[in-house]
Amino acid sequence: MSIISTIKGWFKMIFGEKARQEFDIESIISPEMVSLITKCENIYAGKPFWLDDEDNIKTVNFAKAICSETARLATLAIGIKVDGSGRAKWLQEQIDNVYGNLRTWTEYGCAYGTIILKPSGKGVDFVKPNDFIITDQEGDKIMGAAFITREVDGTGKKFYTRIEYHRFDEDNIYCISNRCYVGKKADDLEKRVDIEATPWAGLQDDVQIADLDSPLFAVFKTPHANNIDTDSPMGLPVFSDAIEELKDLDIAYSRNAKEVKDSKRTVLLDSDRMVPVGTPLQNQGAYFDKQRKEMGLPDIIKNVYGDGQQSFYQEINPVLNTETRLVQINALLNQIGYKCGFSNGYFVFNEKNGIQTATQVESEDQRTIQFIKDVRDKLEQCLEDLIQALDAFSDLYDLSPTGSYKVSYDFGDITYNYEEDKARWYAYVTAGKVPFWYYLVKFEGFSEEDAKELEQSAQRQEPEGYEEE
Repeated sequence: MSIISTIKGWFKMIFGEKARQEFDIESIISPEMVSLITKCENIYAGKPFWLDDEDNIKTVNFAKAICSETARLATLAIGIKVDGSGRAKWLQEQIDNVYGNLRTWTEYGCAYGTIILKPSGKGVDFVKPNDFIITDQEGDKIMGAAFITREVDGTGKKFYTRIEYHRFDEDNIYCISNRCYVGKKADDLEKRVDIEATPWAGLQDDVQIADLDSPLFAVFKTPHANNIDTDSPMGLPVFSDAIEELKDLDIAYSRNAKEVKDSKRTVLLDSDRMVPVGTPLQNQGAYFDKQRKEMGLPDIIKNVYGDGQQSFYQEINPVLNTETRLVQINALLNQIGYKCGFSNGYFVFNEKNGIQTATQVESEDQRTIQFIKDVRDKLEQCLEDLIQALDAFSDLYDLSPTGSYKVSYDFGDITYNYEEDKARWYAYVTAGKVPFWYYLVKFEGFSEEDAKELEQSAQRQEPEGYEEE
């Protein structure tokens, strides 16, 4: 285990112990799930357990690429619009403030299997598994959790920590408790401090809210079924089923990289061709190097000491197994991609043949399309829950006018082909179904004013009697 992983584990243990002391709670997440999430976190961070300097086993960190590509497709051209009232305007502002983080947060969710978003009073907090403890669930939905948040003052000498516990009590009243600590180190949770003397001033120590059906936090988790702990409310990292193949990919890559490194052409040249007779044996190596530099010979020439009558000379030209290894690597990429949810051939080192149309992509990548739709559904549900939590939080702290709101979501088409779309719209123009100025604005970057002026100018230049066929 790496030093960073050990430190994170230490912080998690301290956090868990302090939460148990303060609120008499226990995590309901099984040790098997904790172990898997930790393992996948290290793999995603580029520190998999199979790294071996002695055996030259490195990593290409393909787990990161999988999570990144999943998040890219899932958040492609995402749009979130909240309408309806003054409250809706405030909610839209909160979503706009985190819009730029959605792709990154989604990637983390794919890497860890589960992340939580929650109102903080100043915006939205993003919480990774190391910083929360699940305490209650209803079916596969997380209903209670404790969160840890850390801040450092401007001097860098005071470390503030807040443990925030959310749960429904026996009477179905929603309760939030905040406990704050200050210390000289990040893991110092011994000294309790009033919340008004911390960066979270303005929040209440204890809050009770009636008539809530859902927690004041939102959970994003991957769509994969949990086969590690079927009763767990936690999601699985998207690559968790392909850990062995990711290991094999790194080994295959490392073997190929070492082979390339060792493939340098070498010429073995007898010392008597370069070193004068009578040169002391202990000085022959240095003299050979000197002669090679003076004569401008390449460093592929190595000095050897022949023991026969004839001078020794041999060239070594290693043969690379690149094609064979590439076949193996692509087979592993195929298997990894399929296990993660992508279509066969989505991840390969050699590109797909030709330019694919949207129809071809849709027919060949149905598995990818369905997987991304499932991820988007989970993301949309998370955002819906986040907006509901923000709405309730605004009521609690009187942050905006009351009022109704309506949310609409829009996601980009992952089968979209720009050139195909451009040709289709130009056909609309030539058919007289769409004005030419609209095409110029949509595809050529013209402003509406300039496009209309250009179209009118072209019409004025048409000869008299011209009729469009």
